[in-house]
Amino acid sequence: MEVSYKGRGVLVTGAGVGIGYGLCQAFARAGAYVALNDIDPNLAAESAAKINQEVGAERVTACGQDIADVAAVRQMVRETAARFGRLDVLIANAGITNFGPFLDYTPDAFDRVTGVNLRGTYFTAQAAALEMIARKTSNGRILLMASVTGLQAYPNLSTYGITKAAIIHLARVLGLELGQYGITVNAICPGATLTERTQLDDPNYESNWASVNPTGRVGYVEDIVAAALFLASPQARQITGQNIVVDGGWSISSPIPEESPDLPEESSKLR
Repeated sequence: MEVSYKGRGVLVTGAGVGIGYGLCQAFARAGAYVALNDIDPNLAAESAAKINQEVGAERVTACGQDIADVAAVRQMVRETAARFGRLDVLIANAGITNFGPFLDYTPDAFDRVTGVNLRGTYFTAQAAALEMIARKTSNGRILLMASVTGLQAYPNLSTYGITKAAIIHLARVLGLELGQYGITVNAICPGATLTERTQLDDPNYESNWASVNPTGRVGYVEDIVAAALFLASPQARQITGQNIVVDGGWSISSPIPEESPDLPEESSKLR
């Protein structure tokens, strides 16, 4: 299914690399005007410029804000809607993964992870919904990025997992409250997905996770992008409050690869 998003206004948070970058790239290719957010302003600018060069048009604008800063988020959403003259799609993708044993986990780490993943998602969605309502946006779409770790317990990911479980429920609540304004809200729940970060955590990530997924393959960014493009399309107008799992069937039984690191060095750092 190929859908045109020509002239639509899209905001994707946490999009300097990985899934977020792939989402911006796909919507820009489909003709949308895209605001690419990342906490690193330089990375946001570099990534936006790269996509603009690829599509041969100035469709992507960089936004360098920390999603945990509610005032900055509200300003970003207002400025994005004003720049594009509309806001049709929000993808609240920004989040941080931080491994740590429950018995050793610190309040500072807890506050940072919940501040970005849950508080950031909540208030980004709120700001976007307010803009969509004020501008009488027809077929507004809000997509929240969850995780299979919000469905299944995973060792050393207690805080991350509970934020993703909360996001899944948030999609239900917002689907209920925002439907009257023509806005649908859904969560996307990726399983093991090959990105720059996951490969940095585990050089054998692709083969390790392919070995335990029923499909016999790891997830790729384009798998998540395909789900997002559908949920943001007119064809998905009757889907709201749902959680779409894109995990190659892993959550059916949830085995962990024997060689998968318990505390990967990169994702055990607090950023």
